[in-house]
Amino acid sequence: MKTTTKLISFILITCFFVACEEVPIPKPLGYYRIDFPEKQYINYEGSCPFTFKYPLRSLLDTAINGKPDCWMNLHYPQYGATVHFTYSVVDGNLNKFIEDSRKLVMKHIVKANDIVEEVIIRDEHNVYGLTYDFEGNTATNYQFFITDSSKHFVRGSMYFNLPPNPDSLAPVNDYIKADLKKMITSFQWKEE
Repeated sequence: MKTTTKLISFILITCFFVACEEVPIPKPLGYYRIDFPEKQYINYEGSCPFTFKYPLRSLLDTAINGKPDCWMNLHYPQYGATVHFTYSVVDGNLNKFIEDSRKLVMKHIVKANDIVEEVIIRDEHNVYGLTYDFEGNTATNYQFFITDSSKHFVRGSMYFNLPPNPDSLAPVNDYIKADLKKMITSFQWKEE
């Protein structure tokens, strides 16, 4: 009887220690680390009525087939992102351009967790406008418009050429937004 009790105790104690063994749990999938190059900017001094600084490592496409003059795309091929710029001459229709920009922003409100607006006022260079910073799973991540409020209107919107995933795109998104903020703060109208 003592042997049976010892055997049962041994089996129970062994089961207890085996049951307490830590079971490995696989780690969730992660994202690749992205090393960004040091920021360097060059001036756009083309035939359009404005100048600005843009990143050296991007590609500025100013000859878009079938599009009006001064419409351009800023490509980030290594990150799969494009910033689309449109330019329009203001001829008493500034309110229409601003409202059209607002409508294009509001199309993304269904997917956006938040849209943070920031007013642009640079009186010394006659540059005014708004930026829209989208948070959440939206097709666009950043939009803006710039105007001198009498003659010129520029609109920009950033898109990634891949499915939206705010977690994996966050570092690249922030990196490109910093470039766009630099572009906006360096934006100037040419003297006429």
